[in-house]
Amino acid sequence: MAEKVKSSKEAIELEEKYGAHNYHPLPVVLAKGEGVFLWDVEGKKYYDFLSAYSAVNQGHCHPRIVDAMKKQAETLTLTSRAFHSDQLGIAEKYLCELFNYDKVLMMNSGAEANETAIKLARKWGYTKKGIPENEAVIIACKHNFHGRTTTIISASTDPVATKGFGPYMPGFQVVEYDNVEVLEEALSNPNVCGLWIEPIQGEAGVYVPSDGYLKKAQELCTKHNVILMMDEIQTGIARTGKMLASDHEGVHPDMLILGKAISGGAMPVSAVLTNDDIMLTIKPGEHGSTYGGNPLACAVMVEALEVVKDEKLAENAERLGNLFRDRINQFIAESEIVNLVRGKGLLNAIVVNDSEESSTAWDICVALKENGLLAKPTHGNIIRFAPPLVITEEQINACIDIIVDTIKEYETKQWNKPVALS
Repeated sequence: MAEKVKSSKEAIELEEKYGAHNYHPLPVVLAKGEGVFLWDVEGKKYYDFLSAYSAVNQGHCHPRIVDAMKKQAETLTLTSRAFHSDQLGIAEKYLCELFNYDKVLMMNSGAEANETAIKLARKWGYTKKGIPENEAVIIACKHNFHGRTTTIISASTDPVATKGFGPYMPGFQVVEYDNVEVLEEALSNPNVCGLWIEPIQGEAGVYVPSDGYLKKAQELCTKHNVILMMDEIQTGIARTGKMLASDHEGVHPDMLILGKAISGGAMPVSAVLTNDDIMLTIKPGEHGSTYGGNPLACAVMVEALEVVKDEKLAENAERLGNLFRDRINQFIAESEIVNLVRGKGLLNAIVVNDSEESSTAWDICVALKENGLLAKPTHGNIIRFAPPLVITEEQINACIDIIVDTIKEYETKQWNKPVALS
């Protein structure tokens, strides 16, 4: 019989003693999830406003996804790609038709999908564009977040992700995000094979580029014969009010990178979609994954994406995201500490009028937890709000009340502090 923790305190102590210290979670130990709600070990109920970084867009433990998982788990879970499976081709066809691409390569984590995209772009650059061997360049953007592998962090500008992990992989040039002029200059290099970009920089604090930036980036990539590599791992699957965030500008990237919510948070599934000219540059044995495209992942993914369509989650995200920003903007007009809300759909963030080194955003998130809502700060003074897309209007209004009341209470405590006499 598996051991069970008796309290949150015990669970945290076990993690501290036996686990790596590579995360700094809020002091809450979760034991159950359903829809937009989570429960801790002691049974306290919370609204989830992180959605496992947009992996559970369909809500926790969606019954259709769970049923698909159970059914496939009782039949066949893994073959490796040494053999064909009856589920893989069905899933590949589904993805290609849904997103309008020729081919898909399925992996597990988002980082694996980005690694796959890098290899594809480089191989295409050498075999199709004629870039001299080992001289291919991929353009990335400042403040990006594509994962934490040693290759991926070589394109990062975040010292937390990079310090102490060098030497770094060559072949990346990092330019300013949302700046067309510097982008055009970088893309004019004939050795550039790919532009690797997020349509909204989520981990950086939900930075939304200027209208038309993505469209212009696509035009420049076409002009300079460069692959537009769109990382929609966090922004995709209805999160921003469209199936893909790039859909807001009518951009169809040459390469689409997906993960997180394509499985509804049930298991790690990721995918890279592109056309034949790019995908077929990689030959048997040159890339792969034991678990990538396994039968269980395929069945779960198809059902998870069907849920998004059937329950009109993109439309819900669009409508309730507008409601969220409207109400938060009303609050900001009178707030002493919050000066900005930004986002699209139900991917939003508030910016605290404080430095990145301050603990203010963290302290507010701890206070939100006490009041029944779970969110997490990023970059010190930014709090991201991203609930499951199954949230209702009544629920989101209740959550906005919690957020506003909690920040008001924090402001009162901060600004009414007694002045220390010297």
